[in-house]
Amino acid sequence: MHDGGTRQGLAPGDIAPDFSLPNQFGEPVSLSALLAGPDAPKAVALVFYPFAFSGICTGELCELRDNIADFAAAGVTLLAISVDTKFTLRAYAQAEGYDFDLLADFWPHGGVAQAYGVFDAVHGMAGRSTFLVAGDGRIADAFSTPRGQARPLERYRQALARL
Repeated sequence: MHDGGTRQGLAPGDIAPDFSLPNQFGEPVSLSALLAGPDAPKAVALVFYPFAFSGICTGELCELRDNIADFAAAGVTLLAISVDTKFTLRAYAQAEGYDFDLLADFWPHGGVAQAYGVFDAVHGMAGRSTFLVAGDGRIADAFSTPRGQARPLERYRQALARL
């Protein structure tokens, strides 16, 4: 269980738990399929965030949207994950112009966040944590911030530079 602090359940070197979640269009997105596909990225960035349409989350995801070229240049696919429904995520993506997948960890509620050790059971949401999963399925980097504090873009850039 995530306590809202900077602690995470998984660390670099750990095998990332596989999952399949619907994106904002209801299409299934599987971590293992992404990493094994013919156009497999060098890595996948899993960006857990509490809720769509909330202030800090929107600021963070808009910053990632505005700097998506950094991820593309590094060969990294960005996946943002929250406990919202796919319907909420579709409206959120349209409102903010997100071109990356927003994944609905709605049911079982926060199941993927739980598998990654970042589910806040007290508040029923994912903590603000990021996992960079390399092509071999292992976590290459992991970082988080306390509740109410945005992750700095520079920390993402440091993670991408380590690949």
